[in-house]
Amino acid sequence: MSFVVVDRPREHVALVTLNRPERMNAMAFDVMVPLKESLETLGNDNSVRAVVLTGAGRGFCSGADQSSAGSPPHIDGLTQPTIALRAMEILDDVVLALRRLHQPVIAAVNGASIGGGFCLALAADIRLAAADAYFRAAGINNGLTASELGLSYLLPRAIGSSRAFEIMLSGRDVDAAEAERIGLVSRLVDGPDLLDESFDLAERIAAFSRPGVELTKRTLWSSLDASSLTQHMNQEGLGQLYVRLMTDNFEEATAARREKRNPVFRDSR
Repeated sequence: MSFVVVDRPREHVALVTLNRPERMNAMAFDVMVPLKESLETLGNDNSVRAVVLTGAGRGFCSGADQSSAGSPPHIDGLTQPTIALRAMEILDDVVLALRRLHQPVIAAVNGASIGGGFCLALAADIRLAAADAYFRAAGINNGLTASELGLSYLLPRAIGSSRAFEIMLSGRDVDAAEAERIGLVSRLVDGPDLLDESFDLAERIAAFSRPGVELTKRTLWSSLDASSLTQHMNQEGLGQLYVRLMTDNFEEATAARREKRNPVFRDSR
């Protein structure tokens, strides 16, 4: 079974589907590694003028896979801290692959967009959402930082600093209606029409001048990049790893969720 499926629903339009619906398309390495490879392949495919990214089933992407994430590739002989760094680098590279695509990327957010899945949606150029979509910066709920994979860089630029602080520090859900109101998504679409609306928008963009579209994407992101996204993600990743390795908070959050109780977080192991 392929966990990332690439289709061509319209001329010049590619659809990339995260295809692990039983796990709500969680960010296991056997999903994220082929996603990065698929994006890089599409970036070099000159017949593709726009890309739509979505998830199979009822979720867009539920973030970190807490039970069956698998192992990152090429880790033989490495110690756990180095493996953690390599794993973070792989996930960072997926976000950067979306940003580096020549083609505009439309995220068709069909359901839950949680943690790293929230970051994937934000790394797209345009977001359309179904009415039952929702967003959550889940790291804070798991005893970690809410800053991961560019979230603390991208979210304030999308919706403003005060809203970003509140959403990231509270760990609450942002439903589709609020997401549209605050500019997190461009518009809401009835669930059955989400992909067709995304394809229509992709086709409209694809009809324009290729260099005009590519340069518009570059200059829009350049205008938002007051500092380097790559450098910022390195800082986020080190902060997340520090909390993950120096405390038991992630394990406590997972156990509390399984036992249906409130977690009790500590500042050290």
